[in-house]
Amino acid sequence: MAKTALLFPGQGAQVAGMGRDVCEKFARARELFDRADRLLGFEISKICSQGPEEQLSATDMSQPAIFVTSAALLEVWRTEGAGRGLTVEGAAGLSLGEYTALWAAGSLSFEDGVRLTRRRGQLMQAASEAQPSTMVSLMGLEAEQVKKICEQASALGIISPANFNCPGQIVVSGTKPACAKAGELAEAAGGRAVELKVAGAFHSPLMASAAEGLKAELERTKITPPAIPVAANVTGGYHPSDAAGTRALLVQQLTRCTLWQQCVERLIADGFDRFYEIGPGRVLKGLMRKIDRRFDVVSVNDADTATGAL
Repeated sequence: MAKTALLFPGQGAQVAGMGRDVCEKFARARELFDRADRLLGFEISKICSQGPEEQLSATDMSQPAIFVTSAALLEVWRTEGAGRGLTVEGAAGLSLGEYTALWAAGSLSFEDGVRLTRRRGQLMQAASEAQPSTMVSLMGLEAEQVKKICEQASALGIISPANFNCPGQIVVSGTKPACAKAGELAEAAGGRAVELKVAGAFHSPLMASAAEGLKAELERTKITPPAIPVAANVTGGYHPSDAAGTRALLVQQLTRCTLWQQCVERLIADGFDRFYEIGPGRVLKGLMRKIDRRFDVVSVNDADTATGAL
């Protein structure tokens, strides 16, 4: 019997125009964007639908924008589209997407999800500005090779693996000199290195100040046990039933690497075989092809796919 899991994208999936058509066609989606506008004190709905791209891509803006867009698409999908009447039994989200997954599972309120993702983005932006840093995607190498490269490059500064996304695609995070060296070493080893367009070294020790700030925010946030299993980025297992455990995992997520491949493999091992990517873009669909080609991911990223994806 098929088991369905929802997958939610993280930062980098944003694109100007996201959410616009679903808001034009469905009152429930407009309502969520309106609520987010009131909560934030500015029109994030307008920034999502019109841009400009530079503003939308800022860390403190893209995180709540992706959260709200994903939430609006999910609400339409499960009330007006293919998700109506479909039993969802699990969820996972890549980095920022973990917050959307927890909201979908009933652990976080919509209001707290908006507030936390906005504050998370602000804290990560501030930590990035405090010390110049970056992230580099290393492709075509094994995990052990990447770990060894980080060890060698650490002579020039802080650097560590940040994202184990799929076989052959591992992102490292650290100071700019160390990341530049890692890129050189990766290419010398037969791999390919691409610097990412991000504000700083996410999922690394350089985010320690952001983690401290986020910890304070989470301590005043009500978190309830998830109604369905939600994969945790930092362990590859599931979130616990206690709020303290979930808070700890979300704090650790800022300074430790994300294990997306392991999260997906855990869902597959537990019998999940039908996956829906809810949110802008198709990044998670592409990663699934490299993790396990036996399974497809249906992308729900606009009004048409929200109402017609089967």
